[in-house]
Amino acid sequence: MAEAASTEGKAVSKGVATLTEDGHLLVGEFGVFLGLHSERLQLSRKGQTLLETPLIKLSHVLVLSSGVSVSSNAIRECCLRGIPITFLDGRGDPYATLLSPELTGTIRTRREQLLAYADARGVHLARCFAGGKLGNQVNLLRYASKYRKTLDPGLFDRVREHWLAIEEIAGDLDHLHGETIEEVRGEVLSAEGRATQHYWEAVKELLVEDHDWPGRETRGADDLVNSMLNYGYGVLGSKVQHALVLAGLDPYAGFLHADRAGKHSLVYDLIEEFRQAVVDRAVLALLNRRMELGMEEGKLNDSTRRLVAEKVLERLEQGVDRYEGKKRPLRSILHSQARHIATYVRGDGKSYTPFVAGW
Repeated sequence: MAEAASTEGKAVSKGVATLTEDGHLLVGEFGVFLGLHSERLQLSRKGQTLLETPLIKLSHVLVLSSGVSVSSNAIRECCLRGIPITFLDGRGDPYATLLSPELTGTIRTRREQLLAYADARGVHLARCFAGGKLGNQVNLLRYASKYRKTLDPGLFDRVREHWLAIEEIAGDLDHLHGETIEEVRGEVLSAEGRATQHYWEAVKELLVEDHDWPGRETRGADDLVNSMLNYGYGVLGSKVQHALVLAGLDPYAGFLHADRAGKHSLVYDLIEEFRQAVVDRAVLALLNRRMELGMEEGKLNDSTRRLVAEKVLERLEQGVDRYEGKKRPLRSILHSQARHIATYVRGDGKSYTPFVAGW
């Protein structure tokens, strides 16, 4: 059994679960039980305690495997303390998140969010989400290729051509105007699509090994690179959803991404500003450092899923960028951006500005 004192100040991994330094409990193996013991969450299997941690030290529980049982007492205590419990399938798609209903009981912000879809606020937000994504694509390519300028000038020049093309496309977004998002969504998505094609071609150049990567695929991908990216986006998406809910926003009511039943459109909107700095950078590092990674029946194996989740959460907590005049963790920046969306649609703050990470 892992005593609480032994988990303080360091990440703890027990094979079936990982407890990160910032309070994320990653449960990643079939057949374990998550229950409540006094003021602690207790992970056990067949009556044997595997890991315990005080509730006060937890920030988020992520269940990464099927066959995990969670007691109603554990759910209740986590909800009372504002600790979300998120369940992800084998491909990284969050299929459930348990939160206290008190966190989603805001009214004014959601009313304005829905009204903003039909006026210029929606146009502005959609352009910002897309523009932030393109800016972050450029800066990640610049960061990932900066040491190649001397070691491999040819590769550097090829990557540079791609980021210059993305910068040119990003400039086109500034000239898009309309009274509602419906009038300009097609053009915004077209610009985003053209830029993204350049981005993934450049990323393929930056992989140290080929990894038999067919290029970027989203749903249904069964290769290592795409599976890692998709899983990382799922983990990041769970954090984006939590930030939006805490800001009083409806995660289903987006602007850039169209409405669809069951689709977290606003999550997909805001995640665009953080994909590259959080997930893409973490996944590239894992692949290029030749970490032990693997697939099983067309999906990431248990250890690779947990490793991807750990590194994405580590980037959120330890990745630091300059924001509003101060150096702040990416997790803090994410929550601030969610709050800025809320203040913008309510008219309580200045115009919304996308987050673009430095390089």
